[in-house]
Amino acid sequence: MEIRKLGQDEKAGTRALYEEVFLEDSEAFVDYYYTEKTKDNVIYGAEEDGRFQAMLHLNPYVLSVNGSERKAHYIVAVATRREYRRRGYMAALIRRALRDMYRAGETFTFLMPAAEEIYLPHDFRTVYEQEKRYYSGQEGYEPLRAGECGALSEAADAYLSASCQVFAKRSEAYYRRLMKECASDGGRLMVKKEGGGISDCRIFFPDPDEGKPKIMTRIIDVRRMLMAVTARNFMAACFFVTDPVIEENNRCVMITGTEFSGIMLMDGKAENSEGEITVAALASLLFGAKSTEEVCREKGVKMTERMKGELAKLVPLSKIYLNETV
Repeated sequence: MEIRKLGQDEKAGTRALYEEVFLEDSEAFVDYYYTEKTKDNVIYGAEEDGRFQAMLHLNPYVLSVNGSERKAHYIVAVATRREYRRRGYMAALIRRALRDMYRAGETFTFLMPAAEEIYLPHDFRTVYEQEKRYYSGQEGYEPLRAGECGALSEAADAYLSASCQVFAKRSEAYYRRLMKECASDGGRLMVKKEGGGISDCRIFFPDPDEGKPKIMTRIIDVRRMLMAVTARNFMAACFFVTDPVIEENNRCVMITGTEFSGIMLMDGKAENSEGEITVAALASLLFGAKSTEEVCREKGVKMTERMKGELAKLVPLSKIYLNETV
């Protein structure tokens, strides 16, 4: 079995596996995906017996994280052909992708799990439930026109910047692509206009999915992740972080910060360490999914009472809006 990053001309070779595994996706949606999304994504394939037996896709996004732009990848289309399952292909694909993203300087990655228990062993943690806003006949809405994508992106970016800490940056290209994505499943974007501008946007589908898919995150670079948060007031703590996949994340860190200066980070000294936290528990803490008391109940986490108090002064990235499908 060989795992490798596929060339642009090889990506279409994974379509048969996609169609075999993701039976719920329509042919029109798969046409859209392999025409549009594969233009700029990364696909890893596990090749054996002359075919791709497993794959993992990384779809690129620019995220706003506490007001700073960060490149990130959304992990999608993780699939293994049925007769090749339970051979470790998926784990190998995830490890390769995580390490490559670390080398590329990324902060964290995210995915929508078919089942959370699949990704928990790989240190992904649930931090958000998607909230889709559908159009269902409300008054005052009309279909978005392609020429309005720029105006919509400006309005949406301004709204999200004021209300969220983590979201995918909007752009004209973002909405032009989303229009194609919706159309592939018989849908469209509907907008409401007030005061000479666009005031709201909703998605119309003939048969909308009213569920709330979960989003899981996985820290890629511990140092970049810690420096992405802020502090409520002066704090300082020294501790070890452990990561079974990305070796460079295994380190002792000294973190300090104030509500004015932001977070400062340096290498800590082992003799000054006040505890230890896993990369998975750190994700739960920094994205606001768990408190310091809750993460301390996880395996591999130890904190002094002082360390708990200091980490509780960090402002978690809990205002999240990651509603993308692919």
